[in-house]
Amino acid sequence: MSISVEVFSTPGCGRCAQATETLKSVVAELGQDQVVWRDVNVLDELDYAVELGVITPPSIAIDGELVFPKLPTADKFREELTRRLNMAPAP
Repeated sequence: MSISVEVFSTPGCGRCAQATETLKSVVAELGQDQVVWRDVNVLDELDYAVELGVITPPSIAIDGELVFPKLPTADKFREELTRRLNMAPAP
């Protein structure tokens, strides 16, 4: 089983781009077979972002739930993904 990570950002946001690269490295450590990554452009998917409660990018949803309304540290992100992966039932 894999978990889904959606990163909400806007084009041209330097902070968003830097954060995305840092967090993608965490996903790579855990294994891309376990974590599915999706970049969400808030301008293109505004209704979806509002539905989840995104107020300011960058924000992160995991499995369709807004978990980080503001940017987490790499350690906090890794901790949350690890916790969720450990909770997942064995295949």
